[in-house]
Amino acid sequence: MGERNLTLLTDLYELTMMQGYFKEKDANETVIFDAFYRCNPQEGGYAICAGLDQLIDYIKNLHFEEEDISYLRSVGMFDEDFLDYLREFRFTGDIYAIPEGTVIFPREPLVKVIAPIMQAQLIETALLTLINHQSLIATKASRVIYAAKGDGVMEFGLRRAQGPDAGIYGARAAVIAGCIGTSNVLCGQMFDIPVKGTHAHSWIMSFPDELTAFRTYAKLYPDACTLLVDTYDTLNSGIPNAIRVFTEMRESGIQLKNYGIRLDSGDLAYLSKMAKKMLDEAGFCDAVISASNDLDETLITSLKMQGAAINSWGVGTNLITSKDCPSFGGVYKLAAVLDRESGRFLPKIKLSENVEKITNPGNKTIRRIYDKQTGKIIADLICLVDEEYSEHDSLLLFDPIQTWKKTHLPGDTYTMRELLVPIFKNGVCVYETPKVMDIRDYCAREKETLWEESLRLRYPHQVHVDLSKPLWDMKNELLDNYQHK
Repeated sequence: MGERNLTLLTDLYELTMMQGYFKEKDANETVIFDAFYRCNPQEGGYAICAGLDQLIDYIKNLHFEEEDISYLRSVGMFDEDFLDYLREFRFTGDIYAIPEGTVIFPREPLVKVIAPIMQAQLIETALLTLINHQSLIATKASRVIYAAKGDGVMEFGLRRAQGPDAGIYGARAAVIAGCIGTSNVLCGQMFDIPVKGTHAHSWIMSFPDELTAFRTYAKLYPDACTLLVDTYDTLNSGIPNAIRVFTEMRESGIQLKNYGIRLDSGDLAYLSKMAKKMLDEAGFCDAVISASNDLDETLITSLKMQGAAINSWGVGTNLITSKDCPSFGGVYKLAAVLDRESGRFLPKIKLSENVEKITNPGNKTIRRIYDKQTGKIIADLICLVDEEYSEHDSLLLFDPIQTWKKTHLPGDTYTMRELLVPIFKNGVCVYETPKVMDIRDYCAREKETLWEESLRLRYPHQVHVDLSKPLWDMKNELLDNYQHK
């Protein structure tokens, strides 16, 4: 679970292509690959980028051990000269990426790799699995947090995650998106994020009676006393016994803080409202009412609409697995090849019968355009890296498919920000990843730049991702050339 050499965390065809490049092409031919995704998860209005820090670790440790080379030899597909080459293999290229916690949209490059073709090809699989997984969970968590409307959301899905890595890095992604903490202690240690939790039904069942179990827990943890009240009878036993323990604590001079109850079954709307009434009448108006039990953004929204008195949410299975949308769908496509004679990148395009699968060619970057008055996102503009813009000039945006749809922005009414930042230069990492809780704060500010219409859970407004005129012209010229071949 610590530092690992994941060089063989790849698909076989990456290695067979590498050997082909080694034998039949210039292995040092410089290329550009873009990693991007095509559709927002859960048919939402945005996604959250995550996983970059683990990608950085992977690139730093990219090398073939002797045992790796011995294994590849045993596969029977690789020649000795190629295996010898792998002994000195290191990543020497450049990587640009959108920082973690950033709001992102379909079709724009999340990661851009400029490197010798063999290096760029090898890292495809690992790059995608790292970025896809955490971006998926961060996006799901963001939706849950939106539904909670300011209440605290805790991630506790480790036992239902698809293995230790998914539990650890999924929890990391969930905190980036805004969860207040995780039950995952190893994740808390690794990334210095808050760990939270109460107790299980087994704690109560192990004592002669519920009241004794509650009293014992309160004695051990007077400053974090949240009692699980549904082991036997929520309204006739659990809540009355919790109130009795809270009363005893107060009468003994303990200043109650971070205290309350947790509901894990039954009709959460009804039970929470009854619990609130009972707690208020007993003088515990500030007690937290926490809920769990297969929650997600849809159920939380429904409970809110029913007037549930819940103000803290523990979300596990449906968050850590992104149950209703189990994959992010990121892809990695060749965008350009360096022509050594001219020193310019020759654009490459992938064609398809499906319009959404036709790639955007060339050496690109992304400029995010904000409304100057509100700070909200107007659109993202994918453009070529050598294009220059001034916020003082007027800007014409147009839909790259339905080109008659245009938006004209007068000068000085908008601001621009370049999203891709350098991560590796000539194989050396030049980027320092912020702490997870700092990324969380950044992500919260990022979501504030979205219009409310893009945040809603169903049928959100889709933020425009446009192409610059030079990039649009390049793409259509390539399409025309292929049609005439």
